[in-house]
Amino acid sequence: MTTLNFDSLADETRLLIEADLQPLQGRRFQPTGFPDLGPAEYKLPKLGTRMVLLESAQSVANRLELTVWDEAKGAIVEPLTGLSYVVVEEDGKMKTNSLLEAHRLNSNYILESKDDTFLQQLKQELKVASDTAVDFHQLAMVLAKYDFNSLLHGIFLAKKELAGGRFKLARALSGFIEAANVEVVASGGVKNDRIDPKGDTKSGGGNVPFHREEYVAEKITAYFSLDLAQIRGYRLGKSVEDLLIALALWKVQNFLQYGLRLRTACDLHCEGIKVTRPNKKWALPSLTELENSLPDLIDSVKSKNVFADPAVTVVNYVIPKK
Repeated sequence: MTTLNFDSLADETRLLIEADLQPLQGRRFQPTGFPDLGPAEYKLPKLGTRMVLLESAQSVANRLELTVWDEAKGAIVEPLTGLSYVVVEEDGKMKTNSLLEAHRLNSNYILESKDDTFLQQLKQELKVASDTAVDFHQLAMVLAKYDFNSLLHGIFLAKKELAGGRFKLARALSGFIEAANVEVVASGGVKNDRIDPKGDTKSGGGNVPFHREEYVAEKITAYFSLDLAQIRGYRLGKSVEDLLIALALWKVQNFLQYGLRLRTACDLHCEGIKVTRPNKKWALPSLTELENSLPDLIDSVKSKNVFADPAVTVVNYVIPKK
């Protein structure tokens, strides 16, 4: 039985969440790094507090997306059974799906197959004249039908055959992790060659010393934002809105409980979580409450014929000719 009630959020435009994190062991952690840049360090204006971006928005988005897939079973996690998504098969075997692909429905395995049956279906359902503004309600209906998660994580249908590549949807759910008042922990080591310490390092031989930088911080905070105004702007009805909110909160709670081993040297745990907007006291549902409610919410949306039937659409991938 569904017990969640989001009526108190009806007039809110955002739902903002903060979680206090700490390293699982010790105090050191390794932040995300970028090519030719390394860790993203910065100072707060006026205060001068030294900060580091521990996990970027794009990385947290990827991790939130992966919460829905059970890699061991090769299937969507049980509480979310019934949600719409696209499976790509090649020679009768699963190759990938829209839940795992970086660009969801815009995956080349979905839209660039020599078998373009699904692409033609999208063209028909998203049909719009070249001199006409795109209808984002229409896009939202198609995404809900074929790939419900795209309504939270966004989409860019870049194919020129689909309204000239004008169908774009921003993320409704986003997040990032910052560390405040940080200091660098410099260390290093040596890759040992027990046979020939003076071997050719260019080919992987010899002893190779290396340096390593980790960080300590006074405070580590994960931030999450759910755009409630965008969700209501889809105009898909209250059942869909409630499911999207519950699904987003489930992703956040699941990530904080099971997904904080970000790297070998960055294993965190959540010490506390709070809602910062709306300012009035709003109780964040627990992971268990969300898991107990999601099946009924999915059934409610299914009963309104929002999802494709069956909910999992199978696309046949045939390697296109070059």
